[in-house]
Amino acid sequence: MVNHPHLQLAAVTRYCAERGIALDVREDGWLLILGDAPRRHFIFGYDFGLNSAVAHRLACDKAATASLLAASGIPAIPHAFVLAPALTGAREPDWPSILELLESHPKGLVVKPNEGTSGRAVTRATTAAELKGSLTRIFATGASAAIAPLLQIADEVRVILLDDVPLIVYRKQRPVVSGDGGHSLRELALATVPVQQHAQLLRRLAGEFDASTLDAILPRGAQRLLSWRHNLEFGAQPVLLTAGALREACTALARAAARVIGIRYTSIDVVLVDGHWQVLEINSGVKMEVLGRHAPELVETACFAALDKVFAHHPSG
Repeated sequence: MVNHPHLQLAAVTRYCAERGIALDVREDGWLLILGDAPRRHFIFGYDFGLNSAVAHRLACDKAATASLLAASGIPAIPHAFVLAPALTGAREPDWPSILELLESHPKGLVVKPNEGTSGRAVTRATTAAELKGSLTRIFATGASAAIAPLLQIADEVRVILLDDVPLIVYRKQRPVVSGDGGHSLRELALATVPVQQHAQLLRRLAGEFDASTLDAILPRGAQRLLSWRHNLEFGAQPVLLTAGALREACTALARAAARVIGIRYTSIDVVLVDGHWQVLEINSGVKMEVLGRHAPELVETACFAALDKVFAHHPSG
C-alpha cells in the first residue's frame, strides 16, 4: 500500500476512543473496522463509506464527471475518455481520433489516468510524440486515460464538502522563486526546502525543466513557478480561505457540482481559467494527509464531522 492515511487514522482513533467505539486497524491503517457486529462500519483508504456506490464510481471517473457536469450546465473542464487497447481487443489505440484532439487544442493537452489521484502520471503533451508516449505509459498500468485541454490556470481552490456544508476551503498556491541575478533556478529552488527534501525536489524539477533552464541565472526580480501542477504533493502550499467572496464563489460551484452526481462527502477542485471558475474534478475519497501537515486540527475536525454522520445512522443499544 502507498500513501497510508496516518493522520486520518490518528483522527479516527481519537474519535473512537472518545465515544467508546471499537476500532480494528488493518493493512497499516488502509482498512478500518469501526464498531462490533452487527453495527460495523468500514473505512477503506480515504473512503468513509458515506457516498453511494454510483456517486463514488462517477467521481472516480474524470471523463464521466466532466460529461455529466457539462450536461447539467455546470462549468467544467472537458475530459475526453480513451480506453486502453487491451480492453477493446485492438492492437493499439485509435491514434487518428486521439491526434485530432491535439489538432483541436494546438496549445497542448493534459494526459492523465482517468481514475488517478494526486497528480501522478499526469503529463503535458504538445506534440504527437509526447501524446502517444503519455498514453502508452498510462496504458501499461491502467485501463483508461482522460485527456483535457492544456489551459492557463490562474488559481485553484479545493472545497471539502459534507452534505453541502463546506468543512475546509483552501487555495493551492504553487511554489515560486524570485531571481537575485546571482543564483541559478536550481539553487534558488533548493534554498526553499530543507536539505532532506533536496533529492525529492530535484526529481520534480527534472520533470519540469531541462538542464539548461535549471542552470541559468534567474535575473533579479524575475519570478518563476517551480511546477505547473497545483497538487500539494508537487510542492503547492495550502492557503486557507475562511471568508470572503472567493470562498463563497468556489463553494457555490462545488456545491452545485456535488449535487449533480449526488455525492455527500467529497473534495472538489475548481480552477480559474480566463476569469471564469470551472470544476476540474470531484474526488470521492477525501485525502488530507498533506493538508494535515499544515493544519492537523482541521483534518481531525473534518473526520469527526464525517464520522458523526456515519454513527447518526448507527444508534447505540
